[in-house]
Amino acid sequence: MARASESAVDIVRGVGPDAFDGRTPCPELKVGALLNHLIFFTGVRGHAAGLKQPPQAPNEVAEGSDFTAEPDWAEAYAARSAATAAVWSVSEAWAGETALTGSGQMPARFIGGIVLGEWLLHGWDLAVATGQKLNVDDELAAALYEDIAGKAEMARRYGVFGPEVSVPPTAPLFDRALGLAGRDPSWKRPADRM
Repeated sequence: MARASESAVDIVRGVGPDAFDGRTPCPELKVGALLNHLIFFTGVRGHAAGLKQPPQAPNEVAEGSDFTAEPDWAEAYAARSAATAAVWSVSEAWAGETALTGSGQMPARFIGGIVLGEWLLHGWDLAVATGQKLNVDDELAAALYEDIAGKAEMARRYGVFGPEVSVPPTAPLFDRALGLAGRDPSWKRPADRM
């Protein structure tokens, strides 16, 4: 989890305000909105879920907040993300049940996989949208692929993932994970944003 967090943080640090209106592989989210989504789910809710705290605690930052309006927002995210990774690096976080949203308790292992996917999938989305490269080693790619393979069909039913993108079986495992999650590994940012 720490390496996944660091990979996403590296990308976030490389995104400037001039990129906020750019398109991403997530058609409904521009770069700025995707940054706020990533920060919320890996820096606020993911942290609370790892601690088994209920979502929407009275003092919690609300979904839809513009984290990028804060001074030093990227470094604030780096600290939040590292705190989330530390929580999920303890075996107790993966035991029992917890919640990421207000839709009820789920197995903590399932929620932990979502947090991992948020860092790596949305980290990749932001990377390709802003001309960067996400650092994902073989172990991270394997963990992500295994998690996505176990939930891709359900995620598609609920509109979390788009239709599977066909990726050759000889492609790198991370590319195959992207395809399972409805992403085209060859996606390029539009020419007008380059």
